[in-house]
Amino acid sequence: MIKKLTSKKGVSPILATLLLIAIAVAAAVITFAWVTTFMTTQSRQSGAVLALENVRFYHVGSTKNRTDITIMNTGTSSAKIVDVYWSDSSLLDLDRLASSEHNATNSRVSAGSSITITVKWGVSGGTILGNWTSGSTYYFKVVTDAGQQLPFPAEAP
Repeated sequence: MIKKLTSKKGVSPILATLLLIAIAVAAAVITFAWVTTFMTTQSRQSGAVLALENVRFYHVGSTKNRTDITIMNTGTSSAKIVDVYWSDSSLLDLDRLASSEHNATNSRVSAGSSITITVKWGVSGGTILGNWTSGSTYYFKVVTDAGQQLPFPAEAP
């Protein structure tokens, strides 16, 4: 004998529709929050576009004691320089310059303007010792507070 089920228990169509709408709204809110955070971070980084304008090695008499690095910001927002690195071997082996060895820590370069970073050679107690050598290639990297990096080589005259 076949017995018919007279009471069907389950989720009513109205409750099922409400659950589907709630899940769709929650997914949309989570996606919106993620996209907003991602775009804010990316636009802050891409607002400042750093480019190398000039590198000049100076010497006073026989002392080769200074290098001026001019960085231009061609972007739409300002950038704060937080670190400067250097090496005499490659861009893969850079040493961080102490704040006493350059003048760029916490310097701000506005949109459409440039800044000159002066690296001081022969600073005692730092990573740079002695003078720069003519014909040698030196490697530098400038880093902003947003994490943007500008690595470049420069050959001393």
